[in-house]
Amino acid sequence: MTLSIEQCTDRAEWDAAINAALGHPMQLWGWGQTKAAHNWTVDRVLVKDTAGVLVGSAQLLFRRLPFPFRSLAYIARGPQAAAGCSADVLDAVADYVKSMHRSVVLSIEPDWELDSPPAKALSAEGWRRSPNTILIGRTLILDLQRSEDELLAAMTKKTRQYIRKSGREALSYRRVSREELPGCLAVYRMTAERAGFGIHADGYYLDIFDNLGEHSPVFAAFDGDEVVAFLWLATSAGTAFELYGGMNDAGQNLRANFTLKWTAITAMKERGVRRYDFNGLLNDGVSQFKFGFADHEDILAGTWDMPLSRLYPVYARALPLARTSVRKTLALVAAAPTALAGLRKRAARNNRPQ
Repeated sequence: MTLSIEQCTDRAEWDAAINAALGHPMQLWGWGQTKAAHNWTVDRVLVKDTAGVLVGSAQLLFRRLPFPFRSLAYIARGPQAAAGCSADVLDAVADYVKSMHRSVVLSIEPDWELDSPPAKALSAEGWRRSPNTILIGRTLILDLQRSEDELLAAMTKKTRQYIRKSGREALSYRRVSREELPGCLAVYRMTAERAGFGIHADGYYLDIFDNLGEHSPVFAAFDGDEVVAFLWLATSAGTAFELYGGMNDAGQNLRANFTLKWTAITAMKERGVRRYDFNGLLNDGVSQFKFGFADHEDILAGTWDMPLSRLYPVYARALPLARTSVRKTLALVAAAPTALAGLRKRAARNNRPQ
């Protein structure tokens, strides 16, 4: 199939195309706009057949790499492709990236089930599985076209009980305004510190909220005016995707996350969104909490690379080493305050009057 590529510079046209194709919210204009303000560049392309009919699209993110690799090209939960056109759309996009951007690799994490025909065809089309995962492929996706009773029936008995119980507590559950976001971000910082994961500066999250607009609803549980738990989504016509969430001690004690998540799920169902993605499952307590909301799990296609340069083998070997180095550096930085405190204590002991 002969396809052509056109850059899209019109936000309304782009978002209309993504929503018509039931694309992922990470393919929406506002998500790319946010990434472009935080160390990425973005290029949005429409893929058309010889009759000018739109058969695919992809929001491409580029990250500059050290010489001589030039850049990494990345498609988050894309591309969008008409039925039977996935391989041709990917070929056209890869050729475009190679000729226009000269990236060392095009890396994709498509929003396709692992056992779907497009995913099964990737290896035969020259794509290589990559261990450099950004978005976790093992996840949980609810079908929001099911009734509320059907969604509840798929939950564990314990989850249904906690939804009812936390819903009876003296908490209110509602969507958050921009002015209330600092309360959510304070809870997020507390959650990150408790769980030991890194987060961005507040400006990054405010950019997401502003750039995605109605496509980035945030829900929270309030005890009076205080946020005790929050859940932040990105949403398109096809998919609601959990971005961030957290609780403080009060929210945890009241199990506010149960009713809060059900509030978000039903709000997205009322909006007409077709599916609700919990954004990844690991072998941890958070994942066990997620498992309570359904009787299944979903495995997406995963991370795949298309080499675009003869330097790709060097890049593929160098990236894991670079990541290991970064992790070691971060570990040293994290340990530095503790080590410094120990040195100070020893120095104080040594300097005590005898």
